[in-house]
Amino acid sequence: MKRRGLGDDAADLVREAIFDGRFPPGAPLREIELAEQLGVSRGSVRDGLAVLAREGLIRTGWHQPTTVIEIASEDVEEVYALREALDGLAARTAQPRIGDSEVSQLLDLVDEMAAEVDGRGDATALVHLDITFHDTIYAIAANQRLTSAWQAVRSQVHLFQLRRVRDGYLPYRDGVVREHREIVELLQGADQRAVEEVAREHVAAARRSLLASLPPTVR
Repeated sequence: MKRRGLGDDAADLVREAIFDGRFPPGAPLREIELAEQLGVSRGSVRDGLAVLAREGLIRTGWHQPTTVIEIASEDVEEVYALREALDGLAARTAQPRIGDSEVSQLLDLVDEMAAEVDGRGDATALVHLDITFHDTIYAIAANQRLTSAWQAVRSQVHLFQLRRVRDGYLPYRDGVVREHREIVELLQGADQRAVEEVAREHVAAARRSLLASLPPTVR
């Protein structure tokens, strides 16, 4: 396992700030200011920003400012098309491998989603549970290359889901528990085609919802 360094710690802090909305889409990320805010060296910040660039959360280039990505329709189409294929394969692969403990783990996450919906209804908490649910399915599938492909788009999916929920909370709230519970039920069955189709439609619905929420200027 790769050892974590200060650059990874810096990436975690900046990523969290992006997800929290402290650095909104298009916001500049300056090494000197970030180093002062985070209390780390500029080198660590530089390494952390390189991590976030690989994750697709920021844009950077030669003689160009480093900024948080904007969310445009082309980005949504590309990321969710890839995620749809990956999630479908992950669910299909996980189904014959899942056991009682993994089912309990997934159902616990769904119950936490339901409690959050009935309680504060915090968008950040709900999306965190949503992403953790899908992380768990990838872990059950136990396909390292599939997991690596998911990790390559995971941060963008997280950011896009936050945007989706904040712009259209009620539709998300009304479907999040039911859709995830249906996936768990199908994972316990034997119909691989059915669980793959439902997993793919779950992502396709998210894509449609997010695209509908985008202003016309960025569609």
